[in-house]
Amino acid sequence: MVFKRRDPRPLHLALTEAVFPRGGWWRAVMYVVHRLRRLPDPPHRIGRGVAAGVFMSFSPLFGLHLVLAWAIALVVRGNVIAALLATFVGNPVTYPFFAYLSVWLGQWMLGIHSGLGMVEIVDTFKIASVEFWDNVKAIFTSAPTGWSGMHSFFHTLFLPYLLGSLPTGLIAAVASHYMTLPLVDAYKKRRSKKLRDRVEKLRQVAAKPSAGPDRAGDAAKAPLD
Repeated sequence: MVFKRRDPRPLHLALTEAVFPRGGWWRAVMYVVHRLRRLPDPPHRIGRGVAAGVFMSFSPLFGLHLVLAWAIALVVRGNVIAALLATFVGNPVTYPFFAYLSVWLGQWMLGIHSGLGMVEIVDTFKIASVEFWDNVKAIFTSAPTGWSGMHSFFHTLFLPYLLGSLPTGLIAAVASHYMTLPLVDAYKKRRSKKLRDRVEKLRQVAAKPSAGPDRAGDAAKAPLD
């Protein structure tokens, strides 16, 4: 398995590291970039996969980002692993900004003026999530259910969020696609050049009568990155 860990983390540690990565956010971002560059696929397929993942990161369909990014990558013939990695763009740091921009645009498109700020939007999603799961549990118990709050939430926040995320996600996806192409292409060209230089060095070492196995082995172990 590509993403399987040898030592499974406890649930509380996994949730904590989802908000505060062990090595910091910058190191986490660099890890994703490094994985994207090393994917064994042409740059245009990796770019399409990245675009699919970034597009889904703007969606309010939380919990389905990985599945939908995978599906979109298959439709556009992009790299699936690149799509899954690119969903990392949506994280606890960026989600409030994505939500505020998408909700604002969606409400403008629908002619709604709620006046909700970034903090209010995040709090409303929290309250709606709690109410939703309370109602789901109430179906199997004697507790009363009430969906009036969810009805208001859907029309004043979720629907504008979903509608506004389409143009914002599309713009971000196109931008990320064309930003990924030159980066991956340059990396692969540099890697190919280093590989050719290594092969040429091995040939030169092997052609020399005094060349020993140690020198040839050192040339073969030279890093490509």
